[in-house]
Amino acid sequence: MAEDKPDMSAILKAVAESPKRDNSVYHKAIAEARQAFEDAETALGGPVEVRTKSKMKRNGDYVVKWTFRRLG
Repeated sequence: MAEDKPDMSAILKAVAESPKRDNSVYHKAIAEARQAFEDAETALGGPVEVRTKSKMKRNGDYVVKWTFRRLG
């Protein structure tokens, strides 16, 4: 069991010293997704289900289409 500690210390040190990622775009996308659900529930008057379609365009853009439907 004592042999695991040096390996774990090395892993933790590597994580601590690794460059920090900028997650601001991810957080913005998640906030927009939550807002889309809230807007759909308001517009449709209750709980919704969502279906997605995605595709890669020739220009390199990755497009995701969300379709919301009222449950029930």
